Amino acid sequence: MLVLITLVVVGLAMTLFVEKASNDLLVEVRANDASHLRLEAYSALETTLAVLEDFRATIGALHSPAEGWGEPLDFAAYTPAEGRAVEVTFVDESGKLSLPNVEPSTLVNLFKTWELSQNDAEKLADALLGWMRPDYIPSAAGAPQPEDYERDEIPFAPPGRSLQSFDELASIDYAREVFYDEHGNRNELWHRFAATFSLFSYDTPNINAAPPDLLAALGDLDTTRQQQRALDDFLGGIDSRAGGAAGYFANTAEIATLLGGNSPAMSLGVEIKALRIIVTVREGESVYRLNTLVAPPRGATPPKSWLETAAAAAASDGTPATATANPAAAAAAAPGGAPAAASAATATELNYPYTFLEIRENDVIPNASAIDNAAADDTLLSPRIP
Repeated sequence: MLVLITLVVVGLAMTLFVEKASNDLLVEVRANDASHLRLEAYSALETTLAVLEDFRATIGALHSPAEGWGEPLDFAAYTPAEGRAVEVTFVDESGKLSLPNVEPSTLVNLFKTWELSQNDAEKLADALLGWMRPDYIPSAAGAPQPEDYERDEIPFAPPGRSLQSFDELASIDYAREVFYDEHGNRNELWHRFAATFSLFSYDTPNINAAPPDLLAALGDLDTTRQQQRALDDFLGGIDSRAGGAAGYFANTAEIATLLGGNSPAMSLGVEIKALRIIVTVREGESVYRLNTLVAPPRGATPPKSWLETAAAAAASDGTPATATANPAAAAAAAPGGAPAAASAATATELNYPYTFLEIRENDVIPNASAIDNAAADDTLLSPRIP
């Protein structure tokens, strides 16, 4: 009997040991797979950037994947390691409105197209600008004032700098009511807001990747509906009346030809200022995803207020903080995937043609159906980009 009991106990112990060892081994295998796929992803990224630079040097600027660089790995005859599949997709981040540079009237116009009343649209615009701009004075009835935050359970002051994450909307009075449901979950308007605005700074959005709400934000909704349909047809390759190749505008004269010289679209640009490159590597059941945001020369930059905040924080703990144009140093993202706004200066200038604004590894990217259903998304991609 004692021998049987001993055998049962030993058997149970061995079973538990094997299960735990299997889990530990699985973790190690996945970590090892990720490290190998990571090298493949960065190799594909460098190849993609080389192709983009080839097109940019030839054409003078990047406008849209319709120019021929939508499949960069095929163009470069890139061959991944045996057993692996590599996919590259693009998002033109600069097709959105630049939130750091947005005008109050643009916000009000946009929110009215979302069926907010005039007062509610002005109130929401005041709430956002009061949070982002230190000297902004709200004027709409019921708009949150700076002192309102001091009366919270945990008093604080609005940061007075541009949003560093769309999740900050949950901390802004009144905006919290508009962009979240009663359970604190993001609602459709949150997704539409994130699809319409970029957190980075640039002068003019690229019309070639403009989201559906953009023209309405720039002008009266009734007068832009017909123009929006014409724009969608042209960018979809249906209409080539702009004088160039259907699918993208190469200059503002083509915008005037299609939409008229008095169209709100004339205030838009035609060049990519910030491009999100998503590289996905698969090998068997293992998947590795690299999500980077790059800016060409004279392209998008982190908002000035981010750099000032980083410099102030570094000065408070005695660490010098200087911004650098060296992408190898600037590419590292802060904990939690926050954009990298500043880094230590380096002695060697690489003259790299692109600046890395953001790098995320293995983050979750929603699928296309989720974007279509929500009519928006903060990460993925303009439906006009192949």
